Amino acid sequence: MEKKPHPALAAVRAAFPSTVPVLTGYLVLGIAYGVLMQTKGYGVPWVLLMCCLAYCGSMQFVAITLLVTAFDPLQALLMSLMVNARHLFYGVSMLGKYRGMGAAKFPLIYTLSDETFSIVSSVEPPEDVPQKDFYLSVSLLNYGYWAAGSVLGAVAGRFITFDATGLDFALTGLFVVLFIEQVKNPQNRMSGVIVLVCSAAALAVFGADNLVIPAMVLVLIVLLLGRKKL
Repeated sequence: MEKKPHPALAAVRAAFPSTVPVLTGYLVLGIAYGVLMQTKGYGVPWVLLMCCLAYCGSMQFVAITLLVTAFDPLQALLMSLMVNARHLFYGVSMLGKYRGMGAAKFPLIYTLSDETFSIVSSVEPPEDVPQKDFYLSVSLLNYGYWAAGSVLGAVAGRFITFDATGLDFALTGLFVVLFIEQVKNPQNRMSGVIVLVCSAAALAVFGADNLVIPAMVLVLIVLLLGRKKL
């Protein structure tokens, strides 16, 4: 009689294929982040600490500049709120998915990144794998990928010297890829069109420097008003 794998291991096996695109993206992004941190004088311990405690890829790139300039606590706070404001909307969207998760809800919330949200909101676990174990596996795998890639970058940055200009654009590139992957699904195309239209409207009214929060608020309003139709 074949022995069944441990439920946690079965969940990891089920979740891993869905996280492969994130693995490749996070390794590249993480290496870029680690190299940039190393070029600014922050080595492996600092990189690992930032990844494990902050775990907010876009803000971590922004924080590199904040770390090497005159520190302004208020500016850092406002910048963090602006860059990570999208997580407010992620949280609202995940209320149903994460209901009844018990103690697992806390690590699920803590490790909810853009890429994890993309997977958890669109991929359903196999019938023989509990939702809680599947979502937790996705979240922790992605969390580990980011930390591993960043540490690799920090280590490589100690031995490899090159012009790091443009590496910070890697995160923007990943967002574009995630959006394209989402709209490939016919069920998500209308939502994709709404995002583009709302973003263009926010850009026209508020400008590029103040685009993110108005665009997300507008998208949320439209999606909530039309959720039954979408």
